Amino acid sequence: MKKTLGIFLYALLAGVCIGLGGTVFLRLKDAFAGGNVIGALLFTIGLFTICTRGYNLFTGKVCYLFDNKPAYLLTLLVIWLGNLLGCVLLAVIERATGICGGAGIDAVAAALVEGKMNAGYGSLFLLGVICNIFIFIAVNGYANNPHTVGKYLSLFLGVSVFILCGTEHSVADMYYWSVSGVLFSQPGQSILRLVIISLGNAVGGVCFPLAERAYRNLTSD
Repeated sequence: MKKTLGIFLYALLAGVCIGLGGTVFLRLKDAFAGGNVIGALLFTIGLFTICTRGYNLFTGKVCYLFDNKPAYLLTLLVIWLGNLLGCVLLAVIERATGICGGAGIDAVAAALVEGKMNAGYGSLFLLGVICNIFIFIAVNGYANNPHTVGKYLSLFLGVSVFILCGTEHSVADMYYWSVSGVLFSQPGQSILRLVIISLGNAVGGVCFPLAERAYRNLTSD
């Protein structure tokens, strides 16, 4: 039980970190020409903190699904819920401040979420798949690249590119849905779409590891 609570706590912190990255992205997205590009780069503060502090992020941890025992599925569920709570907590705090209201970040997030609420389930799933291929590149590159510069380039390129490509990151979306208020006004559809995106993230996250494992099996003597 204590271990599960620890996993949940570190997942909550990861959700807050992704929310902080989302906050700066929303602040800059439409602020000036090229603001979305700079916002996408600065969004990386979230994954940078998570990787350097060892927090639990669903989209990163799910990449190693097949490296663990079946009980790991329960761990992933705990992490997913912790990430959600972390995003909700930060969003609730922000909605009580001056950065929300009028043309604040909640309005920018609402415009993003409107598109996601109108998108087909298949589209959300496939964009989730593509997103977590980028996330695997980011987290695996950080973990295994022997060069310090390469580690951090993996993070910054993997994260900024998945945002600029318009893919779907389930934890970032947890934050957008929360700070826009849509999660609270339409909880059923919101959670359903977050689950679909999360399943897409899971598939995308294991694509490269499984392909690499198949390669090793095929080329081993």
